[in-house]
Order: sequence, then C-alpha cells, then structure tokens
Amino acid sequence: MNNENAAWFRRGMKNGVPIALGYFAVSFTLGIAAKNAGLNAIQGALASATTLASAGQFAGFNVIAAGATYVEMAVMMLVINARYLLMSCSLSQKLDPDLPFFHRLMIGWGITDEIFGVASCVPDRLNPFYNYGMMALSIPGWTIGTVLGIVVGNILPANVVSALGVGLYGMFLAIIIPPARQNRVIAGLVAVSMAASFAMAKLPVLSGISSGMRTIILTVLIAGIAAVLFPVHEEEETHAA
Repeated sequence: MNNENAAWFRRGMKNGVPIALGYFAVSFTLGIAAKNAGLNAIQGALASATTLASAGQFAGFNVIAAGATYVEMAVMMLVINARYLLMSCSLSQKLDPDLPFFHRLMIGWGITDEIFGVASCVPDRLNPFYNYGMMALSIPGWTIGTVLGIVVGNILPANVVSALGVGLYGMFLAIIIPPARQNRVIAGLVAVSMAASFAMAKLPVLSGISSGMRTIILTVLIAGIAAVLFPVHEEEETHAA
C-alpha cells in the first residue's frame, strides 16, 4: 500500500468510527431476530459479515423463522436490496475509469446506506481505500453487535434495545446536514425526499410497496427531476473540489 492509499485508508477508518458505533447498537436488535429464527452466534456472525444489509437480514431471518423456501428468500432479498444497484452505479461515476475490477467488486460488495452517504461526499475521485477504511471498522461493528444480540440481547430490557436503534438515525442526520447547510438546492431535495418517503409509506396504495422498491422509485424520480432542473456542470464540480 503506497502512502496515498494508506492516507485514504486512515481517513476512511476515522470517518468509519461513527458508522461502526451505530451498527454495533442497531445490530443488537438484529441479533435478537437471528436468535428467534433459530440461528446460533456463529451463524449470525457469518450472516452479518457477508450480507451487510440490515433490512435484508431482518427480512431474511423472518423468512427463515417462517420456514419459507430458498426461492422466496432470493426474491425478497433482490427486492429489498435492489437500491444498492443504484448506489453502486452512482459511486462508479466517482471512480477512476482505469480502476481494476477487483476494487470495483469490493466497493460494490461493501456498500451500505451509510458508507454510500459518506463516500458520496468525497469531492472529485473516490479512492477505494477510503471505502476499505470504513469497511474495516463498520463490518466488525455490525458483526460483533449481531453476535452479542444473539448471546445476551434477550436479557436487556425492551426499552433499552429500542433506544439503541436511535443512534443510526442520528448518524444519517450527521451525513445529510453539512451538505444541506452549504447548498439550498440539496437542502430542498432532502426535505422533498423525506416528505415523499413519508407520503409513500402512509398512502393506502403506495404503502404496500416494499421499502427497497420505494427507495428506488423515489431515488430515480427525485434525482432525475433535480438533474433536469438543477444540473451541475463539470466546471462547477471542478471548482467545488
């Protein structure tokens, strides 16, 4: 690892600390769901270390508990986690065109909502070692939290477990507030996104759509409209960087 990559890796680890702490707290609840589905600590650890998808894992554990088929699980995972396809396409635009396939594969595998949000804020080109630094802390945090949730999660009071999940929402706010304060367009789009997401979750017809599919629909619509109404020219991007 050369000096530049090492510097990006350290920067990623630094910015990955709050992600890891948030994951550690939230995955307690995931561990309880895994235990209720009949998984032991080793199985839960393998699931969290390889899947990296909170909503997908919760749904997967529910499918296991219900005794559903592999086909049903595969379809559910595809629908719930389809938003990561959009995130991967978005981050790919920030990568060096000559970046080897292996790095692209690892970045795609390690994308989560939070890692994507932080990586998207990097100006100009995205160094893969920045993502690796975040992954180096967040994946163990997610995995260890799951294991502890399986082992001791049911011992904790319900209100304590519920409170642990609030930390992740605070981390989301920390990701979106700085760029929103600097750019009124971004602030407006964040507000519109929140309002539209709330409306889709509450409206009778649209509420039946899965959360993952709702995310995809809103991302494509809002990002597409914003690209037409508020285009960012290449000169502006270079100046901002």
